Amino acid sequence: MTEGTELGRFLRARRGRIRPQDVGLPAGTGIRRTPGLRREELATLAGVSVDYYTRLERGRETRPSPAVVAALGEALRLSADALQRLHELVALAGGRAPAASPDPAHTVRKSVRVMLETLRPSPAYVVSSVNGLLAANRPGLRLFPGITDWPPERRNVTRYMFLHPMGRKLYRDWERMAAHSAAHLRAMAGADPDLPALAELVGELVMKSPEFARLWERYDVRARSGGEKRFEHPEVGSMRLHFEVMAIFRTDGQRLVTYQAMPGTPDHDAMLLLDMASPEEADTRRA
Repeated sequence: MTEGTELGRFLRARRGRIRPQDVGLPAGTGIRRTPGLRREELATLAGVSVDYYTRLERGRETRPSPAVVAALGEALRLSADALQRLHELVALAGGRAPAASPDPAHTVRKSVRVMLETLRPSPAYVVSSVNGLLAANRPGLRLFPGITDWPPERRNVTRYMFLHPMGRKLYRDWERMAAHSAAHLRAMAGADPDLPALAELVGELVMKSPEFARLWERYDVRARSGGEKRFEHPEVGSMRLHFEVMAIFRTDGQRLVTYQAMPGTPDHDAMLLLDMASPEEADTRRA
C-alpha cells in the first residue's frame, strides 16, 4: 500500500479490524464490501465529518487536533501502545517529528559485557533498537540454536524468528510470539519509520516472509517490557522462562534482555544446561 501517508495506512488497517457490532452499530444486511468499519461509520464514532476523515486517511489532511486524535483512538479501541503510535504518526505527518536518527550504535559498553557474565547461568543478551543481537553471555547465545551460522551483522532476533530454519521450531507458540514480534517492531519504529536499519530489516522480512508481511500490515503496536516465553530447545528440551527487558542508559536504544526460572524446577534445570554445554563464542561484535 503506497497511497497516502503512514498515518493513513495505519487508520485504514485499524479501521478494517473493527466490526460494527463491536462498537454498537448494526451490522446491516447483505455482504459488506468493506472489511470492518466504513469510513462514515468511524467518522460518526469519532465525531468528525466524513469528508474530514476521508482527507485524513488519504493524506490530504495532516494536522488533526489533539481532541480528534483522542476521539479516533477511542473509536478504534486502540491500546496505550497503539495510541502512542497514532500520536507519533500524526506528528510525522504534520512535519513535527524529529529528524531521522542515525543507524543504531553497535558498540556495547565494557561494563555491560561484564554484567552479562555476572548474570550467568541466566541467559542474557543485548539488542539494538531494531533487535540486532549485539552481545550475549553463553546461555544467551545458545538460547538461539543455529544463530551463529549467520555472520554477526545478520544476527537479529526478529530476523531469526521469521527467517532462520530453527526460528519456527524454537518457540512452542510461534504464531503468538511472531505477532508480538512484529507488533514490537512497529513500536520500535516510533516516529522514525525511515530509520535505515529498520527499513532494511522490514524490507527483507516483507519480501522473504509472507507471515511477517501479513502481520506488518495489521499495524499492531506492542511495547516489549517483559513476560513469559515457552521454548522447545533442540539441546535442552522444553523451557518456560520469564524475561525482562531493560533500556541501557546513554545508548541509541540498546536493551538488556534477561531470562529466569524458579530454582528447583525442570525449567531451571533446562536453563542451566544452556550454560553447561561446550563453550561458544558469546561476543557478537563485528570484526
